[in-house]
Amino acid sequence: MTDDKPPPPADRTPPALGDFGQRLRRAQGESEQTQGPASGVNSRGLGLAFRMATELVAALIVGGGIGWFLDRWLGTRPWLLLVFLTLGMAAGMLNAFREAKRLEREG
Repeated sequence: MTDDKPPPPADRTPPALGDFGQRLRRAQGESEQTQGPASGVNSRGLGLAFRMATELVAALIVGGGIGWFLDRWLGTRPWLLLVFLTLGMAAGMLNAFREAKRLEREG
């Protein structure tokens, strides 16, 4: 059983593929219109939130590390760890507060 249909011409694109290209271009255009400039603002805010959270965690880790090291060295467990954890927490919150104030002045 052989197929009696002639092969399609090489320069002719099947209708389904041509239609797909048009639909794809239309969808990409709609996607760019729906996102617009507002999506940049959202990603900037998300980046700032991650930065502030990272600064808070880093301050706690540094304060806790210093307190732990001094406690082991001086034998004052757990007092210096608690003091430096508290200082780290205060430093992280102060940095976040300063950043929020700076953003408020800019906005």
